Amino acid sequence: MTLASLDRTNEIRYRIETREARIGIIGMGYVGLPLALLFSEERFTVTGFDIDPRKVDTLNGGGSYIARIPSTEIQLAQKNGFSAAVNYSQIAQMDIVIICVPTPLNENHEPDLSYVTRTTASIAPHLREGQLIILESTTYPGTTEEVVIPLLEQGNPAGLRVARNSASRGIYVAFSPEREDPGNDSVARRDIPKVVGGCGPVALDIASALYSTIFNRTVSVSSPAVAEMTKLLENIYRCVNIALVNELKQLCMRMDIDIFEVIDAAKTKPFGFQAFYPGPGLGGHCIPIDPFYLSWKAKQFDFHTRFIELAGQVNLGMPYFVVENIIEAMSQRGKALGRSRVLVLGLAYKPDIDDLRESPSLTIIELLQKRGAHVEYNDPFFPSVGHGRKYALNMTSTPLDKIPEFDCVVIVTDHSQYDYSRIVNEAKLVVDTRNATKGIEAANIVRC
Repeated sequence: MTLASLDRTNEIRYRIETREARIGIIGMGYVGLPLALLFSEERFTVTGFDIDPRKVDTLNGGGSYIARIPSTEIQLAQKNGFSAAVNYSQIAQMDIVIICVPTPLNENHEPDLSYVTRTTASIAPHLREGQLIILESTTYPGTTEEVVIPLLEQGNPAGLRVARNSASRGIYVAFSPEREDPGNDSVARRDIPKVVGGCGPVALDIASALYSTIFNRTVSVSSPAVAEMTKLLENIYRCVNIALVNELKQLCMRMDIDIFEVIDAAKTKPFGFQAFYPGPGLGGHCIPIDPFYLSWKAKQFDFHTRFIELAGQVNLGMPYFVVENIIEAMSQRGKALGRSRVLVLGLAYKPDIDDLRESPSLTIIELLQKRGAHVEYNDPFFPSVGHGRKYALNMTSTPLDKIPEFDCVVIVTDHSQYDYSRIVNEAKLVVDTRNATKGIEAANIVRC
């Protein structure tokens, strides 16, 4: 069988099977770049698109800006044809376009789809018949059908429409949620099952065939909305359970019970229990955000997700709880927060990664500063930090040998590089929000 003898539907499948399909991935962040490298390993020619010219220049120079991705992986991908671009005009040369852009919340904790809508509107004029467009960005059910498809259909001058069956011609559209877990080395990316929902059986078949080349298992669902809801369920499940243990931690502190000892005992049960752990608040792009995406969408159906919203509120309140405990601990030692120096350990939202998104550290620093404290930070993954969507720190990491100069050291992110025994020995006061000092008994430790 020759390529010329195939119709448009079979042509893209053929190009996937033979690795001739060109793949464009929009958004070279924590989701898009690892995905690009997986496809490159399978000998696909991949172009990574990003609106940040610094990222594009770094990638084209063979460098990496994500700690867990060494530059050697970028350079190996370049040998397989990987390159990066800012200009969306190259979209016309792609057989598959995958959108991996942020979907944050606005100031009112409502969905901000501006990255998705701007990206979709920008690529629409460059579309051609037979292309497969996949959205991977986490969002509320209905986004693919109600937001993305209208922009694709209205924005292309050729009048292309979404092909929903084998008899129609146009472009194919699917949704497949990302399942990245930064810092998790226990599960290989290829072993994470890939959920796929297509706009029609043909789109589903093509998208599943594509992802089957880099994932060991694909899970087909009946629609993009089901795939969108699947992602929300996964993360809201974690959000609700973390909120539960966060609330129980506050109760246990009043009862003089160690919540971590309770969890360790409970998780010995071989059925019906999964351990979740409390902390200073939620971070990352998904878990702190997804409940609000679903609650916002639910209101369109006259439905209020009270249970889910309550979990979100509990988790949002944890940085405030931490700050109040810092104030109380310092007061008991005759120190006023407004005249004190505080060192925050860890900016990243979880251990051993270089990701600031929605990190509770940012809120804790801001709250401490508002109360008059002089605040500095240390994080081995952030020698310096400027400003971002929700922060304006413009600070440099303070060396750990300065610990004795501070009135209080707050452990917010429990990086494995920290020597907690040394920190406790050198600090006047340690407020531990992660149980990082477990097994260390000292009068200057306050766990909250």
